[in-house]
Amino acid sequence: MLNKVAFTMYPAKDATRARAFYENTLGLSRGSHSKDGVWTEYDLPGGGCFALFAGPGAEPAGTKGASIALEVDDLDAVIKKLESDGVRFAQEMIHSPVCRMSVIFDSAGNTIVLHELEKR
Repeated sequence: MLNKVAFTMYPAKDATRARAFYENTLGLSRGSHSKDGVWTEYDLPGGGCFALFAGPGAEPAGTKGASIALEVDDLDAVIKKLESDGVRFAQEMIHSPVCRMSVIFDSAGNTIVLHELEKR
């Protein structure tokens, strides 16, 4: 019945500011998008698609809603870069038995989990 996750979408009130965050701060490459900026897709390394929707009523979920988790190779280096870029953190470091994570806010207030698997 269900095949796969087609995309994960976040709302963004300001499409230009949101695209700048995802493209310049996180380094994602813009894929399919609407000319009016309402819809923007980013094909993620390793598969999957992340999208921004900047239509009417696009309200960020903040820390109360769902979140996307993006895998990184070196969490410490990513944290250092994002701190120097002025990115706001919801949680700096979370340790689990299998990974380390940090939670940041995007430019609209949505949360993003940065996830690094423990090296075995």
